[in-house]
Order: sequence, then C-alpha cells, then structure tokens
Amino acid sequence: MYASKKYLTIAWILVLPALLIRIFTTLYPIAETFRISFFEVKLLQGIHRFVGFRNYVDMFHDSKMIASISFTVLFVVGSMAGHLILGIALALILNMKFAGQKVLRTIVLLPWAMPMVVIAMASKWAFNNDYGLVNNFIRWFDPSFQLNWLIHTGTARNAVIAVDLWKDLPFFAILVLAGLQFISSDMYEAAKIDGAGSVQSFFAITLPLLSKNILVLCIFFTMWRMTSFDVVYAMTSGGPGESTALVAYRVTTEAFTNLNTGYAASIAIVLFLVMASLSGLSMSAAKRVDY
Repeated sequence: MYASKKYLTIAWILVLPALLIRIFTTLYPIAETFRISFFEVKLLQGIHRFVGFRNYVDMFHDSKMIASISFTVLFVVGSMAGHLILGIALALILNMKFAGQKVLRTIVLLPWAMPMVVIAMASKWAFNNDYGLVNNFIRWFDPSFQLNWLIHTGTARNAVIAVDLWKDLPFFAILVLAGLQFISSDMYEAAKIDGAGSVQSFFAITLPLLSKNILVLCIFFTMWRMTSFDVVYAMTSGGPGESTALVAYRVTTEAFTNLNTGYAASIAIVLFLVMASLSGLSMSAAKRVDY
C-alpha cells in the first residue's frame, strides 16, 4: 500500500511540470483576451484605455460584424443540413456489401485528407467564369452559360458552403458509418419478416439507433463550422465586400489587419462563450439521449 502511494506521488511529480505548462498555455490566453476585450487597443495610434463593455456594444452596431454573424449562421445551417442529409445517405451507401467497398471508402476520404487551404485555393480557380471547372461542366449542357461565382454575394456564399461541405462530408459519413457497424443485421431480418420495407426499416431501426451518434456529431461539426477561417481566407478573402466574412475571419481581420485588438478580443470572447455553450450542450446530449 505504501509502495503504491509512493509510486503515485512520483508519477504526479513527473507529470506536474507538463500539466502546469498545459494549464498556463490554456488559461492565460483566455484570461488575457478577456482582459483586453474591455480596453480600446489600437497599436498604430498607441491607444490603450479602458472602455468597459463598449467593444461588446459596438459589436452589435457594426454593419460588418452583423453581416459576418448573418453569414456565419447561414454557413453553419446550410453546411450542417448538407452534412446531415448527404452524410447519412453516403454512409448508407458505404455500408452496402459490394465489390470494391474498401477501395471506395478510401477514395471517399481523400477530400477530407487534403488541407482546406489547398482545396479553397483550387476552388477559387474552379469557380472562375472563363476557365473554371464548374462552368466548363455546366457548359456541356448550356454552352452560353456565364457566371462569375465569387463576385456576387449569393453565389459566392453558396460556393463557400459547397466547398466546405465537399471537404468534410466524407469524414462525417465515415463517423456515421462507424455507428452503422454496431447495428445487428438480425434486426433488419426480423423487420423484413414482419413485412417492413427498406424505408420503414430506416426510420424504425437505423435512425433511432443512430440518433445519439448523429446528435453529438452535429453539435461538434457545428462548433467546427463556427470557427471556420481557412476556407474564406484562401477562397474569397471575405468578399465580395464583406458578404462571406465569417466571424472567425472577422476576428483575424480586426486583430491583424486593422490592429484593433481590443475589439477583436471582444468578438473572440463572444465566440468562445458560444462554443463553450455548445460544448456543454454536447455533453448533456450525450448523457440524456439513449438508444
């Protein structure tokens, strides 16, 4: 007993330095960002003065910030709707028994394995009107088709959502597929004997048994969507105008382009609080939702 306590103490002594460094590097940036959010900090003018909650109030009167919030909501909802519908459909296809199943699963994951910056830069060329892959494909059916996707607000937003969906949809589908592997085929056989068709089996067996996995996945993927930055940075730079500037991209612009770090910190804190709330919701959902 004494020896086990001795070894446990030694283990804590060995782990403590790394643990303290980890705590410091996690908590200090959050605390410092929270402190700066109450100050007006403009590096070029040498301004550093306490303004209280003014940065937070200004955030909701800033037309650029409101545009960023509106597009972030649209981006998250649109992307997650696509992930949910197409991801489940793709997982069901990959769960079927056919020749070349393992090869197809590997090929499907290729977009997810590629860096988003590379995909976004390639997509910037793909959506070009004159020599882009997208317009060239459409011109097979309509030779007179002309559209500059990334210079119009609606089409630029749709293009950003489509690229994000294409990038992470395979990963979402593979995670859903992992849940499908735990559903016994005996349940489908029993349902088939009772006269249930494929659609009835999906809504009566598959969807209920996957509900917990899908809910948790949706919450985590929503959190990742809310902090997306690279797709906008490499593909549209927030344009046209400010129509595709996500909130995370706005933080970077205010901090490193406008050098308005106090205002950027207040945006980051609000985003952090939203993410913390979603994280708490995720843990609560994982406990309450049962098969």
